[in-house]
Amino acid sequence: MAESTTPDFDLIVIGAGPGGYVAAIKAAQLGMKVACVEREYLGGTCLNVGCIPSKALLDSSERYSDLKHAAARHGIRIAGEVSVDLPTMMARKAEVVKGLTGGVGMLFRKNKIEHLKGHGRLTAADTVEVSNADGKRAYTAKRVLIATGSAPIQIPGLPFDEKFICSSTGALALDSIPKRMIVVGAGYIGLELGSVWNRLGTEVIVLEFMPHALPASDREMAAALQKSLEKQGLKFRFNTVAESARVEGDQVKVAWKSGDQRGEETVDRVLVAVGRRPMTQNLGLAELGVAVDRKGYVQVDDQFQTNVPGVYAIGDVIGGIMLAHKAEEEGVAAAEVMAGHKAFVNYHACPSVIYTHPELAQVGYSEDDAAKRGPIKVGKFPFIANGRAKAMGETEGFIKVIGDANTDRLLGVHILGPRASDMIAEATVAVEFAASVEDLARSFHAHPTLPEALKEAALAVDKQAIHM
Repeated sequence: MAESTTPDFDLIVIGAGPGGYVAAIKAAQLGMKVACVEREYLGGTCLNVGCIPSKALLDSSERYSDLKHAAARHGIRIAGEVSVDLPTMMARKAEVVKGLTGGVGMLFRKNKIEHLKGHGRLTAADTVEVSNADGKRAYTAKRVLIATGSAPIQIPGLPFDEKFICSSTGALALDSIPKRMIVVGAGYIGLELGSVWNRLGTEVIVLEFMPHALPASDREMAAALQKSLEKQGLKFRFNTVAESARVEGDQVKVAWKSGDQRGEETVDRVLVAVGRRPMTQNLGLAELGVAVDRKGYVQVDDQFQTNVPGVYAIGDVIGGIMLAHKAEEEGVAAAEVMAGHKAFVNYHACPSVIYTHPELAQVGYSEDDAAKRGPIKVGKFPFIANGRAKAMGETEGFIKVIGDANTDRLLGVHILGPRASDMIAEATVAVEFAASVEDLARSFHAHPTLPEALKEAALAVDKQAIHM
């Protein structure tokens, strides 16, 4: 315990990613004196080398692909060849990132949150030591919140150099368009970034040790997205393990194994996207006795407090769904708990989105998980039967609505199609409010809009769809 009887802050947050900076802002709004420790950049992985830059490149590459392959059918003729100016594309991405990280700094100033630049380490339950180029300084607080996030998992035989063998960070900053690329892992990160480079002209080969893509998604929806990506040019090899990689000149030779078969692929770049691990190194957790599980995730109770009183944790570092908006909700809830309010995070109503083309968005249970709970009923509706989708020329995909066969409660919604990332919001609110399938089916939906397909899928649950 520090000698001072008055702590420097009511709350010190370690980490300024989506969970950490949102928690800091909420705590300040609730009247606390708050500091946030961040050694690199405000916004964390999401704003700087994750969600935001990847979506910027996805958008840019999709526009390029549309001009090459879809503009003509809309009666738009382009004189000359459409080409990619990669430096300009990357500069635009950086500009988007800079604007948003600057926005977090502005919010800190607005809410009187002190940004402590450096690496934060707990030396006591109420003390955080911040190290930077100027040395070390200890700060005290009534409470400490760990929000240090996660980092890409490295495969022993494929060490990152971020030039030839890349994590998602390196794959967002390539200085040229590879002719061939291997993506190790068919999760959402691998498919999103694989899509970016595939659209720009790279031959993309996806190696996945599981027998299918997107293991965390509804099986039917994942299979439909896989087929779509295959039509776009991505190549998948399942039940396949990337064992090692070696750089020779300007190329990478990747050794793989599938059952009894072994082989080697020569490519220009490798993206390893096999998951993420919690960032708990050098935080002083072991010395303080903070409990972590065998995978390194910090253990917390339903109030986000660790086994050490006064020390809390949220976001990727505690496991669960590794999504920015999940961390944000936990950050808000943790701050409210510290302020003496009741708070609860409904993880069942947490949506997830894969920003490929078409997009795949989902909330609630998958069909398999819902069926394990009891009898279910399922309705589907294809976008090809939706007027707005046909007008847009975006008819690929469908919507699946899952309901409880006995109570009619809405259990899950899965959308594969145009603007699924926006459409899932309506379903998320419905799940949060424990709506019935009938509630969704009888709600007004403006015409002509894409969400009419959601209404029709809900009607289809009881075989009452109008336009199918």
